[in-house]
Amino acid sequence: MSETIQPATTPGSPEAEITAALGTRLIVLIGMMGAGKSTIGRRLAARLKLPFVDADNEIEAAATMTIPEIFEAHGEAHFRDGEARVIARLLESGPTVLATGGGSFMREETRQRIRDKAISVWLKADADVILRRVKRRGDRPLLQTADPAGTVTRLLTEREPVYQDADLTIWSRDVPHDKIVDECIEALHARLCAPDEPSQVMGGLR
Repeated sequence: MSETIQPATTPGSPEAEITAALGTRLIVLIGMMGAGKSTIGRRLAARLKLPFVDADNEIEAAATMTIPEIFEAHGEAHFRDGEARVIARLLESGPTVLATGGGSFMREETRQRIRDKAISVWLKADADVILRRVKRRGDRPLLQTADPAGTVTRLLTEREPVYQDADLTIWSRDVPHDKIVDECIEALHARLCAPDEPSQVMGGLR
């Protein structure tokens, strides 16, 4: 379930201007597993005084199964169908920061819904960063292979050309989380509140 909405942002602040400009739209974070969508999403939502929702948690609640259990019992195709339905429902919830699973943006109907209902932010991470962050976790079905590094490289090759369709790109790297959130705020403000300025990739120096 979504987290409790906090008091309104300070009038005149970049955060308040962003939420005013959003209207009924959501902010949807996309990107690979380990890119920090949930961690950054929670902090971004707190800054904007918006609810935060993790799509994976909502999928598990709807299925009453964990994502690894869904993959094992029904396969990836079944999971992706359920994921698309859950995200479609969540996109009707109004202003929210929504973290999505790494493969969800690959489905055209989901991308179109996100275009219609949200501002999308790609948290872009290198393969070594992703592997370092997820190697101790056993809840990533797509990485339960003999060669996780090869799998991550393959997924990045397949997904990055599609992720590039996101409205904004933020480099997720090993810096304090609040720095990434600051870059998200800056990019969202430029996109929503100063739309004549050219868009840019934030955090481009690695």
